[in-house]
Amino acid sequence: MIRSNKIGILTASSLVISSMIGTGVFTSLGYQVVDIKSGFSILLLWIVGGIIAFCGAVTYAELGSVFKRSGGEYNLLRELYHPALGFVAGWVSVTVGFAAPASLAAMALASYTSTVIPGIPQDHLAAGTILLFTLIHALSVNVGSGVQNVTTALKVILILVFVAFGLGVEIPETVSLLPKDNSWVEIISPPFAVALIYVSYAYTGWNSSIYIIDEMKQPSRDLPKSLFLGTLIVMILYVLLNYIFLYTVPIETLAGQIEVGFLSGQSIFGELGGAIIAIAISVLLLSTVSAYVFLGPRVSKVMGEDIKAFRILAKTNEKNIPVNAFVFSAFLSLLFIYSSTFEQVLLYTSFLLIFITTVTVGGVFILRKRKNTDDNASYKTWGYPYTSLTFIAVSVWILVFVAVDRPIESLVSVGILLGGFIIYFLVENKT
Repeated sequence: MIRSNKIGILTASSLVISSMIGTGVFTSLGYQVVDIKSGFSILLLWIVGGIIAFCGAVTYAELGSVFKRSGGEYNLLRELYHPALGFVAGWVSVTVGFAAPASLAAMALASYTSTVIPGIPQDHLAAGTILLFTLIHALSVNVGSGVQNVTTALKVILILVFVAFGLGVEIPETVSLLPKDNSWVEIISPPFAVALIYVSYAYTGWNSSIYIIDEMKQPSRDLPKSLFLGTLIVMILYVLLNYIFLYTVPIETLAGQIEVGFLSGQSIFGELGGAIIAIAISVLLLSTVSAYVFLGPRVSKVMGEDIKAFRILAKTNEKNIPVNAFVFSAFLSLLFIYSSTFEQVLLYTSFLLIFITTVTVGGVFILRKRKNTDDNASYKTWGYPYTSLTFIAVSVWILVFVAVDRPIESLVSVGILLGGFIIYFLVENKT
């Protein structure tokens, strides 16, 4: 029997879940509780983040049902607006959208592993992890899909086990699930908006299956389901995790700390807590690295199909796998790992990805105005236009507050976008 190389809904949903659950949820709470002290406000942050991601997902489902081609925002913005904007989106995705987060997750994995195995060369372990998953996904779609599904299942199981043990802690903290007098003031404050950008980064990946749409078995059916299912599962897990963090560690202790998962693990498991949580997070991060390694080359491949200067990235082997694109993505990831500069890109990445997804969601209004174009959509945006407008409004709100609060990082992000346009027009003039 001939096995299909097409991707099913299980793998598509696994990619969505794995892309989202990475380092963000285990590190960002410490920054949030510096200015936001209410448990209600903190948990609301993660619920709002999930709702925003859901609003984006229902819109992307319609766009993907019309433009059934892999490449994500590169292809969507190219079709909806202009090839230049599509190129910029693809350029951001290939670099800070996939290669940098893959490296960040790999280095975090190596860091946690080193707490259990002292003296292990962290950079080499991170690089080896990138190369291992590059080899797996570049050799076979079926094998890569299987590995992705297994590592994602382990991730979800580990989180649920962590939550279960956390609920049984002997001396829990009091976490109010109802608003207090100052909760509403916190919610409309600049720190809440800035905290949302870290939450948005943790939810980055809700759109992952759009990057592989033309490799799906039944894209019209599987794309919407994978986006909805993946986003819903992650939102539930995120709210549970942050509740456990607040339930097991005092807010005063969490404030300003990065390793909130480590602190919670110590509270839950005692002296062995550090080692246990380190091993768990290391295993958990495997699927995150795998997902980013799997998805990044798909964008490079589609860009290579359209732009002559990048044609080498579009070449595939007999299994229709873009091997050259995998090599290119691995090179970028290794560059980030050994230069050790990519950690500063986290905020730039968040700003850029929020901007690009916001412009993409806005494209649904352009799509609806095109005569009969939206009639080709097998799925229509649920709650249109309110869900799409909600995503845009909240995203713009975040971007404005970040621009005011972090002007230098915002200007760098704008510079990256302008650099992308310059590269596009230089490349276009040579073709």
